[in-house]
Order: sequence, then C-alpha cells, then structure tokens
Amino acid sequence: MNNRMQTIRVGLFFLLGLALLWVTFESLSGGRVFKAKGYTLTARFDNLKGLLKGDDVLIAGVRVGAVTQTRLVGRQAEAVLSIEPNVRIARDAVAVVAQSSLLGTNHLEVTVGSPDAPRLEPGAEIKTRDTVDMNEVIAKLGSLGDRLEQVVGEIGKTLSGGQGGNLFAKVDKLVTDNGPKFSETVSNLQEITAKIRGGEGTLGRLVNDPRLHDELLASVDQIKAAATDARTFVSSAQSLVDQVKAGKGALATLLYDEQTGNEIKLTAKNLRELSDKLNSGQGSLGKLIGDDSLYRDAQGTLRKVDRAVDSLSDQGPITAVGVAAKALF
Repeated sequence: MNNRMQTIRVGLFFLLGLALLWVTFESLSGGRVFKAKGYTLTARFDNLKGLLKGDDVLIAGVRVGAVTQTRLVGRQAEAVLSIEPNVRIARDAVAVVAQSSLLGTNHLEVTVGSPDAPRLEPGAEIKTRDTVDMNEVIAKLGSLGDRLEQVVGEIGKTLSGGQGGNLFAKVDKLVTDNGPKFSETVSNLQEITAKIRGGEGTLGRLVNDPRLHDELLASVDQIKAAATDARTFVSSAQSLVDQVKAGKGALATLLYDEQTGNEIKLTAKNLRELSDKLNSGQGSLGKLIGDDSLYRDAQGTLRKVDRAVDSLSDQGPITAVGVAAKALF
C-alpha cells in the first residue's frame, strides 16, 4: 500500500513538473509553439538603443510580433521582425524604438498607417524614425545642471562681494551719496504735480480746463477734415493723371497727339514770322505801325477836315460841299 501511494505521488510530481516546464516554455516562446509562423520584416536604425532579440513589436499598444534578430548592416543596425500572419502593416507605417519601462527595456512601436495604403510584402523593409535617447537627455540635463550651478555661483560671488566689493554695499553707498538729490527730485516732482493740479501753466490748464480740451478736440477734427480733403484732392489729381495717360481730354491731346503738336508748332512759327515782318515794317500793317509819315499825313488830313467844317457854318449846303471838296483835294 505504501509503495503504491509512493508511486502515485512520484507520478503526480512528474506531471506537475511537466506542466511547469510547459508553462515556462509557453511564456518564453510567446505562446507560438503550435501556431503558424508569421512573415518577416526588416527595420534599419542608426542606433537600436538597447532593442534586443525577443522584444515585442506593438501596433497601437497591441502585440503583433517580436524581434527575432539584431545585426549590423554597413554603418546601420538592422532588426529582423517576425509579424503574426493575420496582421498586415501599411507601407507608410513607421517604426520607432520606444521605452517600455524605467528599467531600460524597450520595444518596437509601429504606427497604424493610412487605411488605403498598400501592405508591406514579406521581407520588405519598414520605414523607421530615430527617437531621442533618454541617456542623451539625462546627459544634457546633467550638463545643464552644471552650467546652472556655475551661473548661480557667479551670482553668489557678485552679491557677496568679489574684486569690486559687495553689490549691496555699492547700492547702499549710491543711495547714501545721492540721498539729497533724490529728495530734491521728489520735492520738485511734488511741486510740478501740485501746479498741474492747481491749473497753473499750459499743461495744468490743458488738464483742468475742459474748454481747452474741447478746442483741442475741435482742432484735431479740423486736421482730420483737412487730411480727408487732401486725400480727396490727391485722388482727383490721380484720376486726372490717369485720364491724361489714357489720352482723354484736351490736355492729353496736347501732350500725346503728334499732329496737334505739329500744328501748334506751325502756328507759333507763323506768329513769329508775322511779328518779324511787323517789326521790320513789311506789308501794309507793318508800314502803318512803323512808318511815321502815315501818322503825319493822317494828322494833316484831320486838320484840313477841321478847317472845312469850320467854313461850312457860313455857307450854304452846295457851297459847303464844294469848299469841303476843295479843301480835301
């Protein structure tokens, strides 16, 4: 009886050991002992940052595979990924090395990608993106701390005194030496504010007299109106210039019409020639203007007419006509 119980106990312990071995193996292999093998992808990085064989491959936090191998390919590191057969990864998906915990374990995080993008074929290379290494961040923080400590030390030396003495002592000496001047300045400011409050001076009247305020506002309104008129004038002038440039109006014709310009030049030439002839006494009008004999003849004729008119008063009509004709001819 005892031998039989002993045999049963040994058998139970043996089965329990097999069960423990099975559970351990399943845990280490990820439960993929009797599952169909998936397909492989490769991912290249400048630095794997501690990514090891057996680390998980996650998409949106869900495990879809594992890292089966890490190797050097030229000047880059390459990770071979085993992806489950029922998972398809988009071609525009990106893989990054992410930290799983503060203990330093990492995993490979893959983005979902576009839903309409084609899928990666087995053996293809997935896009990657390098991430910031926590060690580098910690190193930079350490150097930043050293610099801050140095700056704080320099500030402490400055405040506590160095080659130039204590900063607070300098400030105290400055205040002590210039105390009377500060007091005088404050007194002057008080007098100025008192005068302004009392309405003395231009500034005081401007602050306290509402009439000056209203006049100032009216002046500002007038300046605004003048500016508006000036803008209107400039706009009108611009419109006029545009019309002239477009060839509209008499001024544009004078400026841009070649035929009109030639006619004006011809008219000016004719006027100049006419004035030259008049000045030189050519023609009837020129002789009338420049010949004094015509003026003297006209005066003599007028005197004869005056004498004839005077003699008409004593004679009859017929005789008067004869006298006038005789006087003239």
